[in-house]
Parts: sequence; C-alpha cells; structure tokens
Amino acid sequence: MESLAVNIVPFPHPSFLNSKLPINREKGFFHCWPCKQRSSSSSPHNPTRLNCHKMFVPGFGEASPEAKAAKNLHNFFNYIAVKIVSAQLEMGGRAITDELMEFLDTHSLNDGDEFCASLMRESSRHKALALRILEVRSAYCKRDFEWDNLKRLAFKMVDESNTKLMREYVLETSPATENETGK
Repeated sequence: MESLAVNIVPFPHPSFLNSKLPINREKGFFHCWPCKQRSSSSSPHNPTRLNCHKMFVPGFGEASPEAKAAKNLHNFFNYIAVKIVSAQLEMGGRAITDELMEFLDTHSLNDGDEFCASLMRESSRHKALALRILEVRSAYCKRDFEWDNLKRLAFKMVDESNTKLMREYVLETSPATENETGK
C-alpha cells in the first residue's frame, strides 16, 4: 500500500481545534500525530512532509473505531443468532419457542453477552437455548457472514451518500433555474 504524503503549513494555533490539545512549539502542532516526519529541512517555502498510513481519530482512547465497530457487530451477530434459533424452533413446533419469546419480551438484545448470560441463568431449558444461540452466533460470524460484501457495501454507501449530499448542496446554493435542473 502506498503511503500518503501530506503537506502541512504550520499554524500558530488553529482556533477551530480544542486548546487543550498538546502543542509543542519546537515540533509544531501535529507532533502528536502517528506519522513519521521526513528529515528534510522545513521552511515557509518547504513545508514539513508527513508520511501517514492511517488517519488520526481523536476521542477513541479506550478503543479504536474498529474495536467499537467489532463490538456492535458482535451484538448484531447475537441478534441474528436469536432470530435463526427462533425460526428453527418454530419449524420444529416446540413449546420452548414461547419461552424464548417471553424472555425476549423482558430482556434487551442490545448487549448480546448480557442477554445470553441472563438466559443461561433462567432455567435448564433456557441454558440449552443460550448455548444454542452462542453456537449459532459463532458459526454465523465465522462461516456465513459475508465480510467482503460488508466492505463493498460500506464503501458504496459512503460514496453514494457523499455524492448525493454534495449534489443537493450544490443545487441548493447555485443560481440555476428550474429549466436547467430539469425540476
């Protein structure tokens, strides 16, 4: 993967940034970025070049954005597993389906691990359900979820959304007439 070279023009202290960020006057404002500076001399005509492979994302001290996304996917996989197990139980015509539905009425699926832990402790029948949900959750994540499709769809959604929003903004702010826009 090619590295991204960025030209940075030194500013004394950008007013749009939080004043509590660490600033070292000798190194410049961006010394805390996880990028390596080139050793070339910097001057007003030759700004400092940084080689960055990733963007700096502030506010994720306890976990990376990817770790937070993984946690959300983990809980989503639990939701999917509950749906799959529920459908399997309905096809089998088991009475335990009603017990699972009653449990779902009183317990949130927002935290998948908390849901399964509570389900395990409800009764021995519920424990078997919880173990089945854990098994399905793992199998779905490892074998059935289409990770490549997720990446493709995420890229596509971001690109289409950005294009749509920029187009709408240009149409709102440009002095085009109705005849030119076709509306």
